[in-house]
Amino acid sequence: MGFDDIFRMAGVGILLALLHVFLELNNKSEYSFFISVTAFIYFSIELLRMLKLFFEVIEEYLLWLYEM
Repeated sequence: MGFDDIFRMAGVGILLALLHVFLELNNKSEYSFFISVTAFIYFSIELLRMLKLFFEVIEEYLLWLYEM
């Protein structure tokens, strides 16, 4: 995980936020709701992926300590 992941998530977040506002202003609130749900699912999946990477790093570190 690096800055490219953070910038990708920020870009997707800004894009979905702009799309949400655009749909709200054009009285398409049902589509706007689906954009919000899609954003929630996307960021939840990304968060789970980052947590998986975090715990893999912790596991490698603990194995390294155990081998010492």
